[in-house]
Amino acid sequence: MHHKGHYDALLLAAILALLVGSVVMVYSSSSVVALTTYDDPAHFMKRQIMWAVIGLALMALAMRMDHRVLQDRRTVLALLIVSLLLLASTLIPGVGKMVNGSRRWLRLGFVSFQPSELAKFAIVVYMSHYIVKKGELLRDFRNGLFPAYIVTGVFLLLALRQPDFGAAMTLAGVAGIMLFAGGANLLQLGGTVLAALPFIYVAVAHSAYRARRVFSFLDPWADPQGAGHQIIQSFLAFGSGGVFGRGLGEGRQKLLFLPERHSDFIYAVIGEELGLIGSLVVVALFLVILWRGVQIALGSEDMFSRLLALGITLLICLQGLINMLVVTGLLPTKGIALPLVSYGGSSLVITMMALGVLLNISKETT
Repeated sequence: MHHKGHYDALLLAAILALLVGSVVMVYSSSSVVALTTYDDPAHFMKRQIMWAVIGLALMALAMRMDHRVLQDRRTVLALLIVSLLLLASTLIPGVGKMVNGSRRWLRLGFVSFQPSELAKFAIVVYMSHYIVKKGELLRDFRNGLFPAYIVTGVFLLLALRQPDFGAAMTLAGVAGIMLFAGGANLLQLGGTVLAALPFIYVAVAHSAYRARRVFSFLDPWADPQGAGHQIIQSFLAFGSGGVFGRGLGEGRQKLLFLPERHSDFIYAVIGEELGLIGSLVVVALFLVILWRGVQIALGSEDMFSRLLALGITLLICLQGLINMLVVTGLLPTKGIALPLVSYGGSSLVITMMALGVLLNISKETT
């Protein structure tokens, strides 16, 4: 299946399958809104192809680059500082682009960039470097966990200020699992989670829009034209798709009913047009990425490569899981893309670059 000195073929096949599916489903889900807004039904598909080509180029470059360059202290520090500055700059009026009440994007000419996507990758690289550097000291709270909490906490606070609760959840989840895998004390990690619960409650209770999302998650039909509209339309998409779907391009909820149809809620369009079968194929492809990523991590010869492979795998699969749970109504609605599938340049390019690093690590495993 996989031999040392060769890239992991199954992982590469799963990545390319999701990428091809993305182009097809972005066109299917966005053609109507693209026609009405830009007078070009292929507007979003063309841009997705452009980002996919850029992503493929970066993935190919990362596949050939020695991933251990990311272990260098100067590289880690530079990546952290750049990510932090870009993330902070979104909060500056006139610099950060306001969309749907959130400042998550920077306008760069004719394109927008979402710094939180780079920040997620930066945290994975930092955690891999930090855990190896600390070694057994990681089990000591003051000298091990606490410094990692400080760095991660700064990124979390900036993400929450945008606000981007989905990015914050992903950052916290990936960092926590990597610390656990690196040998951190489980009781200390668990205590941190318990200590954070009151702050999470306050963050939700004192934010009107977050509270509305929680209430709409519990009972979306209480406000079908407001907070519950998006998830209700998603339910209708999945329900009408049945086992085999309406057929590619035949979905109805994308006809200006389902918001964010080609980005955060593209999985609902897949469910309607390709049915349960199509939805399960997407799940299966993410499971292949998870399986091969974990196998690559376990087969790595050094701790840094092992943690980096695990972190990249978690970063992609955790986001995929959160997106699917949100779209199927099992988590409150939040803005988080389905990696490799949703429309969006920042997510696609950074994800493919990270996967290129994972494929590079796979060359050294058996």
